[in-house]
Amino acid sequence: MNLLLRLLLVRMRSRKRGRISLWDTAVTPFRVAPTDLDLLLHMNNGKYLSILDVGRMDLMIRSGFWDVLKERGWYPVVAGQTITYRRSLKLGQSFEVHTRVLGFDERWGFIEQTFTHGETIYAHAIIRTRFLKKSGGSVDHADLEEAAGGFPTEQHIPQWVRAWSEANRIPTSTM
Repeated sequence: MNLLLRLLLVRMRSRKRGRISLWDTAVTPFRVAPTDLDLLLHMNNGKYLSILDVGRMDLMIRSGFWDVLKERGWYPVVAGQTITYRRSLKLGQSFEVHTRVLGFDERWGFIEQTFTHGETIYAHAIIRTRFLKKSGGSVDHADLEEAAGGFPTEQHIPQWVRAWSEANRIPTSTM
């Protein structure tokens, strides 16, 4: 329920916060709620992943890309992710999630997301995404590029992200 409330708040606030490009960095403010805490009274590691979803929605809504996806009957899914935690977020602490598209290869989209408070980085994540059709199947790379208005040439997926993605592919069968 907490996540749905946050999503609703981000949706309402995104209109007031102004339009951005899909290729800009969305900065989404949050505060650690009591329902975010684990037994050690800091934000639970699973909550970080849920909040990343809300940060990606903020980027898609504010850029108008969410409307494009809905019109075409497409939706994004997380196909893989890695997150590194550096510091703990505590009850009541404010923080921001910075979300930006790193780029696309021939199969995946890659997004970088960072939890910050002031100049301090608390956690950093890389998300591998895919877009699916409600009618079934994956969205073709060329169709996605057209829907996004083209992929910027200056977008760069770091080599370590490509290597991580390749190393984490799941085989289609057990042998």
